[in-house]
Amino acid sequence: MSSTTSRPGATKPPMREALVAAAFQLFLERGYEQTTVDDIVALAGVGRRSFFRYFPSKEDVVFPDHERCLADMTAFLAASEPDHEPVRRVCDAARLVMLMYAENPSFSVQRYRLTKRVPGLRAYELSVVWRYERALAAYLRDRFAGKPDGDLRADVIAAATVAAHNNALRSWLWSDGQGDAAEAVDHALGSVQTAFGTAPEPSAGVPRGVPLVTALPDADDVVVVVSRRGAPLWRVVQEIETALAHG
Repeated sequence: MSSTTSRPGATKPPMREALVAAAFQLFLERGYEQTTVDDIVALAGVGRRSFFRYFPSKEDVVFPDHERCLADMTAFLAASEPDHEPVRRVCDAARLVMLMYAENPSFSVQRYRLTKRVPGLRAYELSVVWRYERALAAYLRDRFAGKPDGDLRADVIAAATVAAHNNALRSWLWSDGQGDAAEAVDHALGSVQTAFGTAPEPSAGVPRGVPLVTALPDADDVVVVVSRRGAPLWRVVQEIETALAHG
């Protein structure tokens, strides 16, 4: 969403944005619980019917763009091609949420602070997060249909994607929007892709079928590690420990 503050001489913001701006001004001045819908419409200079045309409840004015973002995410996933790697696709879908927050860092930080102080808003936020997770899981369930533990994998990967995204996003919000939100989210989602995504093709010169760890013939206590580029360190260490244990 665009900024909720107006510059001198700027065009009057659309009614929806004016309502959001008025609501947050009052929330910061009076507190969320002490602000009523009547207070918001009075400051915005519109009627109650105008408010409810845009927002079903006072809670919805705190999260004005999530419905649009959820629709964008659903459309993005629906437009997926069969050759799209599914874990990468859901990670890319999650980035749409990050972009929504990054459009207006100051508003996102204000909302984060407000939500932390109001239990009802935290509960509302959790319901929104659950809807994002369900959208990702539905796509993955379709892609994993007929595979062993397909539904289980879909739910686990969807939950991991949301958890990784939210961990990075909340760290960025906690820092008052300092730093690069996209970089932080990319790093977090990279962990999901490493853990659950399709393994990359072997590096040039490493034929298919070569084990990660093998012992050299006619050599005592020598282990050779053959690893694909980008393999996580924990996996390499795990294979070495396994080979040594059975050596």
